[in-house]
Order: sequence, then C-alpha cells, then structure tokens
Amino acid sequence: MTIPTAPEVVTFGETMAALRAHGALRLGGELGLSVAGAESNVAIGLARLGHRVSWAGRVGADELGALVLRTLRAEGVDTGHAVTDDADRPTGLLLTEPRLGTLTRVSYYRAGSAGSAVSPDDVLPALAGGARILHLTGITPALGPSAAEAALTAARTARDTGITVCLDVNHRSRLWTTDRARTVLRPLVAHIDLLIASEDELPLVLERPGAEESEAVHSILAAGVGEVVVKRGARGATTFTVDGVTDRAARQVDAVDLVGAGDAFVAGYLSGVLDGGDIPARLHRAVTTAAFAVATRGDWEGLPTRDELGLLDRPDGTTIR
Repeated sequence: MTIPTAPEVVTFGETMAALRAHGALRLGGELGLSVAGAESNVAIGLARLGHRVSWAGRVGADELGALVLRTLRAEGVDTGHAVTDDADRPTGLLLTEPRLGTLTRVSYYRAGSAGSAVSPDDVLPALAGGARILHLTGITPALGPSAAEAALTAARTARDTGITVCLDVNHRSRLWTTDRARTVLRPLVAHIDLLIASEDELPLVLERPGAEESEAVHSILAAGVGEVVVKRGARGATTFTVDGVTDRAARQVDAVDLVGAGDAFVAGYLSGVLDGGDIPARLHRAVTTAAFAVATRGDWEGLPTRDELGLLDRPDGTTIR
C-alpha cells in the first residue's frame, strides 16, 4: 500500500482555460488552448523542481475544468483538494494576444466563474496535511467576497499552525481598484511571513501609500513580516529582512514572452526556501527560473526542471548530446 505524502506547499486560486493567439484577435487565425493561473503557475514551477505541491482551487463541471485538472495532474501537482463546482458556474477563460514586441494584451472572462466562488471550506482541509508553506496571491481576494474570505481565513489558520505564509501581491488592475485592493490586502499582512511584490505594488499593503520604498519596507517588517522581496523586472530583485538587504541582478536572456515571469520567480524563491538555501541562493534560483519563463512562450510551459537549472550557465550555441 502506498502511503500518501503530505505536500510541502499548498496554494489555491483561479486557474482558467487560456486561449493564446499568434496575432491580433480581431484578425482571426489560430488559437492555442492551454491553462493559466498565477497560483497554478507557481505550483507547476515547484513541482518541476521536485517539490510536492497541492492546488486546492475550484473549477467548473465542464470540459475546460477537466482540462485544468488534467494539466495540473500531468505536471505532478496534487489536485485531491480541488473542487468541481456543482452550481453551474463555468471555468474561467482568458485570451492573450501579442501586440508589440514582448507586450501582451490579456482579456479575462471570469465573472461568476467557479474559481471566484472558492471558499474557506474548500481550502482549509488542504492545510491539515502538514504543509510547510501556504502560497497566496492578491488575485484571489479580488475575485469576490467568498474568495477574499478564503484567502484571509487560510492565511490566519496557516500562521496559527506554524505554516509559513507567502503572499505575492500580483495586482490586477482589471479586477479591482488600488483603493479596494489596499482595503482587502492590508489585513492579510498580519498573517504573512514572506511578502513578494513589484516596486509599484508595495503601496497596496501600506497604511500610507505615498511612503518611499525604504520606509514602506521598514513598516512591513515592523508588522511582523520576516522577508520582503521586491521584484524589479529586468533589473533583478532585492530581499529585505531585519538583518539587512540583499540584491540580485537578473539573468541576461533574450526575452520572448514576459507573461508568467513573476510566477516563475516566486516558484524559484520558494524552492530555495524549501531547500534551506540562504537569501542569495533563493534569489539566484528565483532569477534563474524567471529567465526561463521570459525566454520561452507560455505562462508555465518553459519552466525548468531541477536538472535544467544550470542550462543558463552553458555557452551560447551549446548542444547537449
């Protein structure tokens, strides 16, 4: 008999069917079908790096929901706590189209979706298995009251039971205003250990949004957050703790598609945490996984396995035989 192994990481949120165009949507043409969602992108990234991950989101009782679950299982992500909605809510949908260089336009069709109805009862059972990290994003609370309650309840429960709580702010301006985001996200800060945000997202968790970065980071650390990681895109990233500041430059690659780079960064950073790496090691893995993401097309398709992490250190033109 096989004894189930507890996940190292639990995450949840909305994963949608993703239709990707090769040109302007208004001109028609072929569309590729895949799946996408910030939390599941991170889950896949961690699974490829050899970690045990559970995704506890909600999908519709439709073919697109089946695609989401099938894809996650195929990538080694546990879906035992995922819920198939029985209230005729559909699986969400997104469309992406390249517009200029690496600039991509994304259109969402997720109002009233199954993912927006995720509740505390859906996700709390997944935390009972001894996970080390709960990963959340600021996208899930933007989906609706039930999803916001699920995020806050899960964060509170995880923190109270000794599970490290990670929040990637991951602001989506098409889902809510900055004022609404700040109102909902600020209460989460009291229950998180690791905050990840881009430079322009830090104000969303501050009482005084006009603060300079150094003051903002100081206030977040003073609130009990152990690490604040600021993503700086092509300029790398910085980790702040009460003990100091660590900078890391980005890996230099030819950018093809920037979608999913932030999620790849988070997967690499959390992988470093799980492996017991120090902050420089965590940042190195994070910028490495992010480089794989921007150098390949798709939200998660190009993410590396553990054996592939060293490929960026090979000379250009290398052929692996």
